[in-house]
Amino acid sequence: MLIVETSGRHRYYRLADERVADAIEALSVLAPQPPITSLRAATRASALRRGRTCYDHLAGRLGVAVTESLLARGVLERTDGRRGTVRGPEDPLANAMPHHPYRLGPAAGRVLTELGVDVGAITAGDPRRPLLRFCVDWSEQRHHLAGGLGAALLVRMQQAGWLRRLPTRRAVELTPTGRAILADVLALST
Repeated sequence: MLIVETSGRHRYYRLADERVADAIEALSVLAPQPPITSLRAATRASALRRGRTCYDHLAGRLGVAVTESLLARGVLERTDGRRGTVRGPEDPLANAMPHHPYRLGPAAGRVLTELGVDVGAITAGDPRRPLLRFCVDWSEQRHHLAGGLGAALLVRMQQAGWLRRLPTRRAVELTPTGRAILADVLALST
């Protein structure tokens, strides 16, 4: 389940693969949530719901809003007849979806290029990693973008300074520049 890398007297642990991460995420749904007993804990929980990383991609309200905007702009299309990022009845709760009802849309090349994301480079990368993958967000119970495209988008947003990490573990927020760029390119209103 874990891989250990030794560097001098230090040992670094990471999950063995994505299947282990999916299993832990699925089991976390069963774990009782600790009660919020302080303002600090409430602030941390709120920040995580607003925007966070989910392994290597964007999640929370922000991740779902970006995915919604990608759908609205024609970067992504749903193939199951549903609209938006609504979770289907067969979709697992708070977990990666084994099959997803999305494909790249007609505006994918143009819009992703505007954002500085190279789809060709992503698909030329790890052949085992799908370009499109989706998770059901645990706080929103809606789909957010994962896979190679979701990871590339998160990396681009961080490198461009559109997103900054908060001191709370995985929490992130848009910078004023990021908010302006995403409003312009994706018509995202956050």
